[in-house]
Amino acid sequence: MVRPKQIKPPFPKSEPTITIHDRVWYVPTLADPTLFHFPGWSDPLLFGNDHPVFIEYCSGNGDWIVEKAKQNPDKNFLAVEKRFDRARKIWSKIHNNALSNLVVAFAEAMMLSKNYLPTSSVEAIYVNFPDPWPKQRHAKHRLISPLFFEETQRVLKEKGSLIVVTDDEAYSEIFLDLSKQQKAFTNPLPPPGYTSPPENYGTSYFDALFRDQGKPVRYHELVAL
Repeated sequence: MVRPKQIKPPFPKSEPTITIHDRVWYVPTLADPTLFHFPGWSDPLLFGNDHPVFIEYCSGNGDWIVEKAKQNPDKNFLAVEKRFDRARKIWSKIHNNALSNLVVAFAEAMMLSKNYLPTSSVEAIYVNFPDPWPKQRHAKHRLISPLFFEETQRVLKEKGSLIVVTDDEAYSEIFLDLSKQQKAFTNPLPPPGYTSPPENYGTSYFDALFRDQGKPVRYHELVAL
């Protein structure tokens, strides 16, 4: 049994380095981005094949994406999580479930996307229960922003999907308002532009928590043009 605390980054703390090692893509915020070249999804350091790639931002402890990887061995999954305590839990689950089709990126989502992810290379991007940062003075920390739409549209293939799930009504409305300004996406859902998650969508720690609290969960989907 592999435990989260067993992970050891392959560089000293004094020399943060962007590297891919043992199913983890390390992207420390203080590392020099010019010293790293993205090797391609099919590189053995990542997936070693040309199967379609799916990304989840804000993966938390990885419950949702681990189950997706187990259920879909013919698809590749990248879990993106900026907190190392959570990223290492995903790493342990990758090893304990022998998942060759799942890699965890210890990184801030938009920094990873903007600097390293190839254009038109991803089938779908998922964001499950992102932190809404409800206070206006914290709005700059929200993942959902004009840059978020710009980067996800660039990374997605034509007709690729962007899916956002949240329990926060105000954050849902922010997403819907911003999405209406995006000419590169279309919303396939009927008014009001969101629905409940499909029955087979999957669950996570926060999904179960909010449902137990009786909070309605909103599922949003956009398609890249």
